[in-house]
Amino acid sequence: MMQTTRIVIVGAGLSGLYAACLLQRQGIDDFVVLEARGDLGGRIASISGMGKTLSHTSMDSSIDHFDLGPTWFWPGYQQELDQLVDALGLERFEQFDAGDMLVERSCEGPVVRMRGYVNSPPSMRLVGGMGMLVDALRRKVNPQRIATNQVVRRLRKHDTHVEVQSHAANGVMTSWRAEQVLLALPPRLLETTIDFEPALPAELARQWRTTATWMAPHAKYIAIYDTPFWRDQGLCGEARSTCGPLAEIHDASMPGGSSALFGFIGMPASIRSQHPSEVLQALCREQLARMFGREAGSPRADFIKDWAYDPYTATSADVSANSQHAVAPSASASSGPWQGCLTGIGSEWSPQFPGYLAGAVEAARLGVQALNALATAAHRA
Repeated sequence: MMQTTRIVIVGAGLSGLYAACLLQRQGIDDFVVLEARGDLGGRIASISGMGKTLSHTSMDSSIDHFDLGPTWFWPGYQQELDQLVDALGLERFEQFDAGDMLVERSCEGPVVRMRGYVNSPPSMRLVGGMGMLVDALRRKVNPQRIATNQVVRRLRKHDTHVEVQSHAANGVMTSWRAEQVLLALPPRLLETTIDFEPALPAELARQWRTTATWMAPHAKYIAIYDTPFWRDQGLCGEARSTCGPLAEIHDASMPGGSSALFGFIGMPASIRSQHPSEVLQALCREQLARMFGREAGSPRADFIKDWAYDPYTATSADVSANSQHAVAPSASASSGPWQGCLTGIGSEWSPQFPGYLAGAVEAARLGVQALNALATAAHRA
């Protein structure tokens, strides 16, 4: 089946949805957003206060949501994202950091209590979690322009257009004939999983393949409680441990909702894969009880999201990768058949904030601006 559209956006995470909003704001409605998952948001994922995964295509009105992916932003220097949060009417709050933190320096020694760190500028979160950002953007995009469960497998460059081939969950393939393609995926993921015909320029392919995907090596654990009992002890909920399995822990409580602690599992993805999720969860509960007291070992619900084994986030190269924010690679080809028709707009292409939420917003804006510049130049010619 062949479809024709002016612009194909590959990926319906923050950058893809924001690019779609920017196009519509300019009166451009001839586009389609293709998302491999059955849900929107990409690396923005959420669970409910009962520990159940949430769909951003049908978010409920509750604010009792918790982030499995990115959690914080910093309005003090991420002003474009902050302005978007304001424009969407979303409510922000400051990460709780009042009180002492806990440190576990050895498996034999005691847990040490020390003065907590005060974030400056403050780390901010959204009431209802970052999924509210996805939901607000989704509501602004024509739903007929978003297609989920569409895995893009091949991009083929013809003389006058780009053919984008996507496969649905039932195996049905659709070809999209487009003038422009905006790639709202991590560079490494798309270079590894999408066939380009003809091949991308060798140096561009190398840059994309070697660009680390932020969050891809991480696994995040969340424990949900009725009350933030650690605050009654004068603790801020922050902790560090060399024993693990959690290396870094934070207060994830939602104002007006449930209370929670979350942490990043410190063991490498290759080691995590050897343990069933329920075993890792039990180890995390044991650690929380060891550090915060018996009550912490009995959460109402808990959940692990291992991004290293999410096929629409990570590749095999990410399983053993170090966690880091990579330097932004080139977003487009400077010569050859792919010049002027293919632009990377995922977060890793952001010059200022590669890998961050703010980077997704910046990269999407720059990609749409580049597309407009090409259209203007073509019109003048």
